[in-house]
Amino acid sequence: VQLQASGGGLVQAGGSLRLSCAASGSLFSIYRMGWYRQAPGKQRELVADITSAGNTNYADSMKGRFTISRDNVKRTINLQMNDLKPGDTAVYYCNAARFGVNFWGQGTLFTVSS
Repeated sequence: VQLQASGGGLVQAGGSLRLSCAASGSLFSIYRMGWYRQAPGKQRELVADITSAGNTNYADSMKGRFTISRDNVKRTINLQMNDLKPGDTAVYYCNAARFGVNFWGQGTLFTVSS
């Protein structure tokens, strides 16, 4: 699986942004898909993920602000982010996982200005 993320940039605090990830390769629908982020000097952390059945999971700080979705026909996942905070500034990575095997996209950076 190859993953290509897009949608980064500069956003003001309180604003919204949508990240997208396009996957190539077959069997997209069987992977758990997710978004992770890594801020400068910090470890990579889970933002949200979504199973092949559409069940979602969010990190506590993203609940109510972020929404993850997937389209198995188009082989894409999206992350709608609202009420952005400066602490959301990071490189965001798209992830595909199955049976402990992980695939990563190249990462997309966005900065939230105060």
